[in-house]
Amino acid sequence: MPRRLYSCTPSRLNTWLDCRRRYRFTYLDRPQPSKGPAWAHNSVGASVHNALAGWWREPYDRRTPLTASILLTNGWITEGFRDAEQSARWLGRARDLVSGYVATLDPSDDPVGVERTVATRTKVIALSGRIDRLDRRGDELVVVDYKTGRRPLTQDDARSSLALAVYAVAASTMMRTPCRTVELHHLPTGEIVEWRHTEESLARHLTRAEEVAMEASEADDRYRAAMGERPGPRRPAGERQTVGPAEVPADVDKLFAPSPGPICSWCDFRRHCPEGLAAGPERQPWDGLAE
Repeated sequence: MPRRLYSCTPSRLNTWLDCRRRYRFTYLDRPQPSKGPAWAHNSVGASVHNALAGWWREPYDRRTPLTASILLTNGWITEGFRDAEQSARWLGRARDLVSGYVATLDPSDDPVGVERTVATRTKVIALSGRIDRLDRRGDELVVVDYKTGRRPLTQDDARSSLALAVYAVAASTMMRTPCRTVELHHLPTGEIVEWRHTEESLARHLTRAEEVAMEASEADDRYRAAMGERPGPRRPAGERQTVGPAEVPADVDKLFAPSPGPICSWCDFRRHCPEGLAAGPERQPWDGLAE
């Protein structure tokens, strides 16, 4: 029998590469183990992404910096901040980010897609994901990804990104238009980091995605064989309770061994992982902000 295609997103593949225990907690254990509190820096990022997507959906004459600022304010996510004062201060910073960024854009240059889902298949994987923005530049498409983190970006970030590469492949396949260029738009600095792939480099990324998918798929099958396909118990409606990881056989737990390191301090499932607790200090939900 032919093997079933492994359905995945770049996020799922990268989670497998980063930490197999986090992969299990995220995609396999049901009910999913309880996560820690929301992160303020994620709230900022999601608010900015939503505002920029909404800006392109506005009529042409409303695509102004003021509109971007209003969209950001109306959609502001307040989770993870230390208090209302910190949230308000970051709301002001985020307003400046989006209004300053859209001031550099041509409002008449409509993208091919905004928050556009793309997909592609090989003999191994059925891969899909959502692109922040897909532009047309001449006879080609360009994948645009917004970044709001405090770390400055390098060309290597664009070159090595598995997600951006497979998005380019998927966009090219769906639109039947060449797509080789990927861009990271870093809003805090206004910098645009670009990488132009070759057909060979895109093929290498796709092959890498297949290799990771085969590893993860085999582990998924072992997990399901040991645990069965039964859905986990449902939580009563409206009830908030701490849910721990599923009890798994030792050989299955070994398949999903953790990868302890500094990133463990930022893991949503840190409370369930002794190795992660020992790997780094506890972080406050607002520690990811560039204060």
